[in-house]
Amino acid sequence: MGCLVLHKKTVSLVALFLLLLVISSNYVLYHSSFGLQSLPDDLNGVVVGSIVDLSLVAPLLFLAWQRKFSVKYFIVLMATGLIAARFIIPSEYLASFQSVMWLGVGIEGVLILFELSLLFMLVKNVPLIFKRVKSSSLPLLFSFSRALNERFPKQTFIHILCSEMLMFYYAFGTWKKKTSAEANTFTMYKRSSFITFQIMIIHAIVIETLGLHWLLHNTSIILSVVLLILNIYSIVFFIGDIQALRLNPLRVEDDRMYISFGLAKRMEISFKDIEEIIEDTHIMKQKIPNTTIEFIARDFEKVYPDLLLTLKSPIEATLFMGIKKKYQQVAIRVDDPHAFEKIVKERLEKNKQSM
Repeated sequence: MGCLVLHKKTVSLVALFLLLLVISSNYVLYHSSFGLQSLPDDLNGVVVGSIVDLSLVAPLLFLAWQRKFSVKYFIVLMATGLIAARFIIPSEYLASFQSVMWLGVGIEGVLILFELSLLFMLVKNVPLIFKRVKSSSLPLLFSFSRALNERFPKQTFIHILCSEMLMFYYAFGTWKKKTSAEANTFTMYKRSSFITFQIMIIHAIVIETLGLHWLLHNTSIILSVVLLILNIYSIVFFIGDIQALRLNPLRVEDDRMYISFGLAKRMEISFKDIEEIIEDTHIMKQKIPNTTIEFIARDFEKVYPDLLLTLKSPIEATLFMGIKKKYQQVAIRVDDPHAFEKIVKERLEKNKQSM
């Protein structure tokens, strides 16, 4: 199993290297003195090769790197590659290939119209989703996700958009809310300096934003604006992540637990799906494999989980921007480990007896 995971990781890294090589080599070919000198008199063959590289080879390498294969995703990447070719290949070389270039723009246009129609459907269903969330007793991160799945089960664009909505909600709309003090809830950040570390990162981004924006404003306005937007987004994300972590402690119910770590990841685990609880310190101090998801607040010190849950079969977790991934084990570290271990064992035993 470990060799298989390592092999997949190696393939992914090789695909990323080749992807960067394909893009950079095509850029250097048309935008450097060395590349321009090596171009032949008849450029059509070279241009065709570059178009194939950017619209077919690069998308396939990107999919291999992400290990996510879908026809729709591939078509989107092909159209993106054709549009990128318009910027990488000088316009005078593309005179004979304008129809192919416009094909990419046309595909992107159709996809944008499709996404706008999904956005209209989302706006239409927002009142029903909010009503479902308010009537639910689950933590907001889970009730919102469940209500969304009921209406839009397989719409990736909608899930990404709603993930961003949650980020802005926690960053700006939760400052008057207090941390839950309900029974059977466990916080995960007080035994560490995780939130302090996050605040330090926010300060560093603010200082970097002011410095870089001032330095780049006179040389490249576009680059300075792009970096400014990215840094503002990062600050909003870290603030929302801190608030989501504070306001969504791990919750243990009779038959399952709801566990989230800020905006970065969340998971619903039924006790009937737990194979065993590992408490061996030696095992938990070993390197955690890729098949294990961590709910651990990390800062400057090296810390280890309190419990390692082995599942009967992989269970899906929701990651940043609504990305779904399945895991075989769950590593958890809470602020009250003894009470947490006790209630988890009680619930697990109770569910085994009722089966």
